[in-house]
Amino acid sequence: MPEPTKKDETETQSAPPPPEQKTPQDGGTGKDKDEDDTSVSTPPADGMSKPAERKDSVWSIGEGAPEESEKRDDSQMSTLFIEKPQSGSVSVGGNITFIAKVEAKDLLRKPNVKWFKGKWMDLASKAGKHLQLKESFERHTKIHTFEMHIIKAKENFAGNYRCEVSYKDKFDSCSFDLEVTESSQAAQSIDIRSAFKRSGEGQEDAGELDFSGLLKRREIKQQEEEPEVDVWELLKNANPSEYEKIAFQYGITDLRGMLKRLKRMRREVKKSAAFAKGLDPAYQVDKGGKVRFMVELADPTVELKWYKNGQEIRPSAKYIFEHKGNQRILFINNCTMADDARYYVTAGDEKCSTELFVRDPPILVTKSLEDTSTYVGERVELSCEVSEENANVKWFRNGVELSDDPHSRYRIKVEGKKHTLIIEEAAKNDNATYSVMTTGGQSEAKLSVDLRPLKISLALEDQTVRLGQEIHLKCEISENVEGKWYKNGQLVEASDRVKLYHKGRIHRFVIASSAVDDEGEYMFVPDAYNINIPCKVHVVDPPKLHLDGLGENNTVTVVAGSKLRLEIPITGEPTPKVVWSRGDKGITDSGRIRAETYPDSSCLVIDAAEREDSGPFRITLKNEAGEDTALINIKVVDVPDPPQAPNVTEVGEDWCVMTWEPPANDGGSPILGYFIERKKKQSSRWMRLNFELIKETTFEPKKMIEGVAYEVRVFAVNAIGISKPSMPSKSFVPLAVTSPPTLLAVDGVTDTSVTMKWRPPDHIGAAGLDGYVVEYCFEGNGFSQGISTDLSEELLEPPFHVEADEWIVANPELTDKTKFTINGLPTGSKILVRVKAVNAAGESEPRYHPQPILVKEVIEPPKIRLPRHLKQTYTRRVGETVNLVIPFQGRPRAKVSWEKNGSPIDKNHINIRNTENDTIIFIRKAERCHSGEYDMKVEVENLVDKATIDIQIVDRPGPPEIVIIDDVWGENVNLSWKPPKDDGNAAITGYTIQKADKKSMEWFTVMEHYHRTSATINELIIGNEYYFRVFAENMCGLSEDATMTKESALIAKDGKVYKYPVYNDFDFTERPMFTQPLVNTFAVAGYNATLNCSVRGNPKPKITWLKNKVIIMNDPRYRMFSNQGVCTLEIRKPSPYDGGTYTCRAVNTLGEAEVECKLEVKVIYQGVINPGEPFFLAGNNQLHSKDF
Repeated sequence: MPEPTKKDETETQSAPPPPEQKTPQDGGTGKDKDEDDTSVSTPPADGMSKPAERKDSVWSIGEGAPEESEKRDDSQMSTLFIEKPQSGSVSVGGNITFIAKVEAKDLLRKPNVKWFKGKWMDLASKAGKHLQLKESFERHTKIHTFEMHIIKAKENFAGNYRCEVSYKDKFDSCSFDLEVTESSQAAQSIDIRSAFKRSGEGQEDAGELDFSGLLKRREIKQQEEEPEVDVWELLKNANPSEYEKIAFQYGITDLRGMLKRLKRMRREVKKSAAFAKGLDPAYQVDKGGKVRFMVELADPTVELKWYKNGQEIRPSAKYIFEHKGNQRILFINNCTMADDARYYVTAGDEKCSTELFVRDPPILVTKSLEDTSTYVGERVELSCEVSEENANVKWFRNGVELSDDPHSRYRIKVEGKKHTLIIEEAAKNDNATYSVMTTGGQSEAKLSVDLRPLKISLALEDQTVRLGQEIHLKCEISENVEGKWYKNGQLVEASDRVKLYHKGRIHRFVIASSAVDDEGEYMFVPDAYNINIPCKVHVVDPPKLHLDGLGENNTVTVVAGSKLRLEIPITGEPTPKVVWSRGDKGITDSGRIRAETYPDSSCLVIDAAEREDSGPFRITLKNEAGEDTALINIKVVDVPDPPQAPNVTEVGEDWCVMTWEPPANDGGSPILGYFIERKKKQSSRWMRLNFELIKETTFEPKKMIEGVAYEVRVFAVNAIGISKPSMPSKSFVPLAVTSPPTLLAVDGVTDTSVTMKWRPPDHIGAAGLDGYVVEYCFEGNGFSQGISTDLSEELLEPPFHVEADEWIVANPELTDKTKFTINGLPTGSKILVRVKAVNAAGESEPRYHPQPILVKEVIEPPKIRLPRHLKQTYTRRVGETVNLVIPFQGRPRAKVSWEKNGSPIDKNHINIRNTENDTIIFIRKAERCHSGEYDMKVEVENLVDKATIDIQIVDRPGPPEIVIIDDVWGENVNLSWKPPKDDGNAAITGYTIQKADKKSMEWFTVMEHYHRTSATINELIIGNEYYFRVFAENMCGLSEDATMTKESALIAKDGKVYKYPVYNDFDFTERPMFTQPLVNTFAVAGYNATLNCSVRGNPKPKITWLKNKVIIMNDPRYRMFSNQGVCTLEIRKPSPYDGGTYTCRAVNTLGEAEVECKLEVKVIYQGVINPGEPFFLAGNNQLHSKDF
């Protein structure tokens, strides 16, 4: 057994792979990406190791894997092939075709055919310049033909090929061989075939000659001839900054562990008495090799033990122990990365340790980088292949390592053994030498990036734009490169105003709003090219007047006598010519009215403006770019003229009311208001009364002294100033006058008291109102003479002579209320009452009650004041609220009772609330059972008044009883039906008819608000079958349900003879019948009254009016009308004697009818009982106006 190496000695040593010579019969199935790779053997260093074998074995012609032989045997049992491809031979550079045919009689679609080289290489992905696959189909013979053409064959094309065909569960396969004859010029010492490889699979240049393979082999051979390097020695002597580089180059994965072990190795080894010769500090071996540890003992009888990372090593097939004299040897076979550890051996109490480094085999570059030339902006891929998949590979640019950072311009792609450096868009600065480094080799290539020839697809165009419009310059070049814009030779940068756009090959220069300074020569210069694209931009500025500062309608106002200098800003390039004119006359640059022109403005000057200067002035601008003109209205204003002398229309205690007319001339400016001044007539000092302008032409001066004469005057004010004062008014004197109370009336009378009420005086002086004094006197003092009978008269003088000491003061202290009760009066006596208003100035004139008042409680007969809308039937829908308020009168203590249809009202369903003056009937949610006649009765002692209210609660009706199809003819159907049993307590107002096709049963309305109980439905579709249904309708709406015909109506396609129905003449004759009766009515004396009713009948009845059963004939106080059945009797200015019972009689040949009503005429008197309220006298009854 050979001795193990120390430090730099390994069990096996890799030798350079010699180029293998292939005979024409050799055919290999190499790796998919490199077909021409040959087997590499590793000779043993000591003559005992077996040579290493490749994973991909090379087959000779006609030989294959056992699995394929079995597969081929099974495929021969299939009958898909009717002609199989045959083996053939071709010389280098020649062409050859292999043909396979499949019969398609039993196949529903085209079979799937694949061509393979060797065992696994699918040739569909290799089609290109040297390999073409074709297929065709002969329709007459139903045969599919598949062809494989090899063009310009090369020596490495030789080998075993296979054709497979499959269809559903059927499969057939056939193998054949290709022999390529060697060229006579091939070198014997070098495998020329290894130089032929596909530089790009499936590309146009696939299979081209490439000498990089030969150069690579020479580089590898030179590397292998270099002496073995000890990694431990390198790490010991290297700078710490170079540790990572050494670890990558020699395949060290655990650099931190290696450094820890190296630190232990550097410790000083002490001399041992047990070991004559110990272990070396470190050993290294390639992965898969064998290492030998040897120590020499001073005493061979000492027991020896071996340890790995503290664990004792036992003899096995991997670990072999050997003894030679004093030498103890440990062999470790088939070293793996797990054997990379610390080992030590113990002899008694002493031990000796070492470190073993297992090195991965070097990663070789099997396909080198190639020099590449490209253009700027193109995608660049630099590819190489290494000997192991997913190996650690580093890329460099000019010796600087490239990182695979996501933000980097460089992207590294790994596909198995293939490593690619990708540059998406090459730039000029990408010119460099790029290299790739592995642990066993390196390769480099040069990348040359040049500019493409630049062409101008779209040049810049000269532009003329208006001021404020957009400037848009656009050019297009043949390359996607950046560039710069220049204006008049100065670089232009992008800003908020200037926008520069670059998209692809198009460059744009945009200014949204052009200015005068934007005019000039523009130029675009592409980066890295000595070329420019010029154009000119001309900005045109038409003349323009800027009138923003002027008022509405360009009106300028100036005060008369002032100087006007109106400056109008103007723009335009070149400077426009300015012309001012007034009417047809131009304005020069001299005179009182003149024009002054400047480069950026023009002025209109008016010295000492006069009212005649008012009017329109025109300004016109002209230049070569256009024209602009405007009208400017000059308005000269002045203070207004003084108003006329004011008039004093009313005078009070310390105030007055004055009015005046506006001035005839407002000075050209609207009047803003007026100032008022006053003075005493004997004084010459005027005093301003208002400091804020008065808009109206009336004013009320106050705080004047009673009995002193005053004068007032007025000033008019406009926006210019204050006018001269008006002439003084006529003198006036303020007086203290307090009017007496008003509307004195009796509010209530009892057996011992009388309550009076009144209203405050119409005019209360500045002293205010302190209260009232109520006075009365009894009968027997002579006041019965000359009593006024006009109850509407308010008396300021007593209606009789009464001495002042006969009036009794009812309230010793003033009362501030307008109501007072005089108590302690004897029953049955009569009194007269008067009231005075009292203030600081004294008592006002008394207000007398015009009639003596009887001190006795008066019985007021009951009277129901039924509202007008309740005199007819009161209708509400189901669910609505019924809230009726019926006022009545009657004293004292009127009693109210209710009945419904003659029975007492159930208060659980209907709420009744009574007060002194009215009664309320309330139903929260009305139902049909609440319908009926409600009788109201009001009782006061033995007096009774009654009223009846008819309440009708209505709801939607029920459906019609039955709907019948009477007849069908042509496109028409005649329907009839019966009215519904339930009309919802309201008259049926109509019907709604709908139809539905029997197929869809979708309902459509054909008639609405139809009043009859039969109808004819027209325009039906021939051939369809219809159903019909009918809804009933009243004032509440349609019935919830409808009645549908039990049978359907078929509109036959064949015509039918229509049978006309026989109709009897309708008898329209009718005896007279009143549809609206007469209503009891109250009339006011002196006001016209009318009685109305309506009647129908045929023939037309004769109308006769009667009063108290006496026919009214030839009486001018009565007018009778009859129009469309409405009968009216008008009574002109009735008197109480016109009251009575009126009757309307209608007579025709079939009979007669009568209706009657009562008319009561009332006389109105003002303020007898309640001040300000009328009351009526009708016979012995007194009725208040509120009853109406």
